[in-house]
Amino acid sequence: MSHRALVALFALSKLALHLATSPGYGYFRDELYYLACADHLAAGYVDHPPLSVFVLAAVRAVLGDSRLAIRLVPALLGAGTVALVGLMARRFGGGRGAMALAMTAALVAPEYLALDHFYSMNAFDIAFWALAAFLLSRVAERETTGRWCALGVGLGLGLLNKISVLWLGAGLLVGLLATPLRRSLRTPGPWLAGLVAAALFAPYVLWEIANGWPTREFIRNATTEKMVAVAPFAFWRGQVDMMLPFTLPLWLGGLVWLFAGRGGREGRVLAWTYVTVALILMAGGSSRAGYLAPAYTWLFAAGGVAAEQVLSRTRVAWLRPAYVGLLLATGAAIAPLALPVLPVDTYVRYARALGEAPSTEERKELGELGQFYADMHGWDSIVATVAEAHATLAPDEAAAARVFAPDYGVAGAVDLVGRRQGLPPAISGHNNYWLWGPRGWDGRVLIVVGGREERLRGLFEQVDRAGTTACGRCMPYENGRPVWIARRLRTPVAQLWSQVKHYD
Repeated sequence: MSHRALVALFALSKLALHLATSPGYGYFRDELYYLACADHLAAGYVDHPPLSVFVLAAVRAVLGDSRLAIRLVPALLGAGTVALVGLMARRFGGGRGAMALAMTAALVAPEYLALDHFYSMNAFDIAFWALAAFLLSRVAERETTGRWCALGVGLGLGLLNKISVLWLGAGLLVGLLATPLRRSLRTPGPWLAGLVAAALFAPYVLWEIANGWPTREFIRNATTEKMVAVAPFAFWRGQVDMMLPFTLPLWLGGLVWLFAGRGGREGRVLAWTYVTVALILMAGGSSRAGYLAPAYTWLFAAGGVAAEQVLSRTRVAWLRPAYVGLLLATGAAIAPLALPVLPVDTYVRYARALGEAPSTEERKELGELGQFYADMHGWDSIVATVAEAHATLAPDEAAAARVFAPDYGVAGAVDLVGRRQGLPPAISGHNNYWLWGPRGWDGRVLIVVGGREERLRGLFEQVDRAGTTACGRCMPYENGRPVWIARRLRTPVAQLWSQVKHYD
């Protein structure tokens, strides 16, 4: 089999896996929010740059907003990531065995399976980091203005997707300074790459300035109020778990191989990049393990080459296909924890059998499911409860009403699922929903999901209980919330709106 055919085989296998599992348990919380953002195209958003939203808007215009349609994009990005891992292994000097081993690791890594399953900026992020590493390898092979500019385009588009690419940029800078490739800083190439990246990123920066730097407030609030503290040991334990424990010898060996200089000039740059980003994240004290996930693409590639060189001796050559088989078998066993391939009741039993307790990286109460899967449950039920409350309104009230949601998940569900049932638009103080304002609400009638009765009675002349959310295996804080119908706001809408903002 040719190298190209091998890359295509692995990439298509990744694509087929995600397309087959795309229906999942339901829309993921963030997908509902991204679809809402796609209705309000802008140069930036409170919690992310605009690239992934513009792509989603284009997909929605062509294919619609079914789960299969919107999840085609992360599936394609995941396939592209696997292909880039194989191509990097080839660039590092590996043969088909090295490529197959590296791509197998990228194929079965639980974090990649999870993030490539649903639509968000994260699938883009992994692909952009892999692309940047691949483009750097081309620059190191032969420095030309065009190759440096291509790297700048990759980094700039990455920044337009997720600002964590700034960590990647910091790591690449340290890598350049720490290796002989620093001589390139005397040439126009790296500076042109930086200018191209900055130019692509500029519209988002200008949006931030125009809106008072909302992302800075979002990051501060999320770090201090939402995210749990992460000790160094827990951070590194997370690295092992999210990449699949049996890949540890591969990516750790790849890091050593890169530092040893066997990957050429770009190899040591990428080794320093990984270490730099890891240290930045550890210093933060609350960084999720997954923030470092995109950096394993080049470690897998290097590890595949290192393993091929070590295991090329005749007597132990059988270890390489055996290792591939081990990764595939353990990856398949762990896959239900990252992909919704089992009925939910079966999954609960399976996770318990593996000793996997429900988990979250936020300060949230959990039920039977961890946050990842819980956030795929209950949206239809919540919207149905809201619809029942809306159906009790007189026609003139129904036309004037809006639905106030406590978070962007409920708001996004009302805007997507509720729109099909004739519900009015959702409004919320959460993240970009606050920037979108009260959306024409005049203060007469408001359906409120959650909230304290005493608080509402102080704001409105009349408040009536209309129902209670029952969303099954959703996140517990979404379950059992009261649904109110509030009438005749006592204060101007603008005055109330200034009090409901929460960026987190």
